[in-house]
Amino acid sequence: MSAQVVPARAASGASRRLALAILCAGQLMVILDGTIVNVALPSIQESLVLSPSNLGWVINAYLIPFGGLLLLAGRFGDLFGRKRVFTSGLAVFTVASLLCGVAQNSAMLLVSRFIQGVGGAVTSSVTLAMIVTMFTEPKDRAKAIGVYSFVQSAGGTLGLLLGGVLTQIINWHWIFFVNVPIGAVAVVMAQRKLRAEEGAGKGKRTDALGAVLITAALMLAVYTIVEAADYGFGSAHALGFGLATLLLLATFVVRQAKGQDPLLPPRMFTFRNVTGALGSHTLMISGMFSFQFLAVLYMQNVLGFDEVETGLGVVPVSLLIGPMSLFLAPRLIAKVGPRSVLLTALVLIAGGLGLLGQISADGAYLTDVFPATLPLGIGFGLAMPSLAGLAMSGATPQDSGLASGMFNTMQQVGASLGLAVLSTLAASHAGTLLGDGTARAEALTGGYQLAFRVGSCFVLGALVVAATVLRNPPRPRPGNAPTARPSASRAAESDTASA
Repeated sequence: MSAQVVPARAASGASRRLALAILCAGQLMVILDGTIVNVALPSIQESLVLSPSNLGWVINAYLIPFGGLLLLAGRFGDLFGRKRVFTSGLAVFTVASLLCGVAQNSAMLLVSRFIQGVGGAVTSSVTLAMIVTMFTEPKDRAKAIGVYSFVQSAGGTLGLLLGGVLTQIINWHWIFFVNVPIGAVAVVMAQRKLRAEEGAGKGKRTDALGAVLITAALMLAVYTIVEAADYGFGSAHALGFGLATLLLLATFVVRQAKGQDPLLPPRMFTFRNVTGALGSHTLMISGMFSFQFLAVLYMQNVLGFDEVETGLGVVPVSLLIGPMSLFLAPRLIAKVGPRSVLLTALVLIAGGLGLLGQISADGAYLTDVFPATLPLGIGFGLAMPSLAGLAMSGATPQDSGLASGMFNTMQQVGASLGLAVLSTLAASHAGTLLGDGTARAEALTGGYQLAFRVGSCFVLGALVVAATVLRNPPRPRPGNAPTARPSASRAAESDTASA
């Protein structure tokens, strides 16, 4: 039996907490980098003399490899050892951050951002799996997932604040330099303190063709979605690349169904909570991204906020996410189950986005934005631990790295989908209003209103999926410690029983 299927009970509480801190430090760097660049884009454009189309690739060059490699890297963690995968990804991310910081032209910056996306994907893909295999007791696991979820959910808004402060006080190069010392220390600590795992791939063949197919399909899917904002979803460009994506995915599915050592075992999709959590997670992130992206534009373009003021404007969400995910969510999950907590959280998020759908062109932060940050912060802080726990509850220990990679992949796909759809809707509706003679501020606000309302509908879709598909995982019997499930069949039986 490999080291990954044996619960890590020998580790002391202090060593596990240190390991959790190392894992979350690496994850925080990756999550921060997803948004820290956003508020620095005008400064980067001016410094490197980038065209508007090239400026978008400062974001996309990171998103495409990040979204495309999560699934593959997660599976490699299962097969070849998660510690090895995590430390390798973190090292690549740190070096790429240094290269981004010293970039003096657009080509160097875009190539470095691509490499940074590769490192970020490899780092993120196995983090959740390492946490759930390290903390086997339900109470400890809920707390650890709460910490991880806080990093996941609050990191994006913290990135907006940090990006604004560094850009305005020093310069944009420091949004990348700040990663270097943190990453270097994290790599050394991870190498010394994280437990080595043998992996389950010894003696098995690696599905190289399957790896190429799924990576190409996911990268192409993210590319198609993010570029649809410029070309349009009905354009020949979007339809052509979308069809190519579907063909790659279909070929991959056929290969996995017939292969002896599939990269993505079909049994993963028989776990009800895995598939339900992934679907709900994708829709929720798609809707929530309207706040992370469009609320920033509203504060800057309509309310006239600068970078630091914009960052401060999203801080209330992070301040609420912290106590929700770290303290309240684990207690509620233990008491009523993750499904009930998630349903309540999704109602709060949908309501918060609905409030943002009422913003006005002559509004103010305290009356138009701040009231929405309360249900959004509370809801997101409760939703992320619930979703992460549900997604991992159906996977076997041998497949937890893959489940972790799938969870993060859907988060990235959801963010890309939300950005493309909602920004396109906002820009299109604003353009129509401008064409009708509407004042610029009112036209922009009208576009943002529509996007926030559609984002709220995405979250309501997540609510429907959660209510109809997800079930609370079975509670361990009193006096019996939970044990690792040794086979996929037992995991499937557990999911069926919980239904």
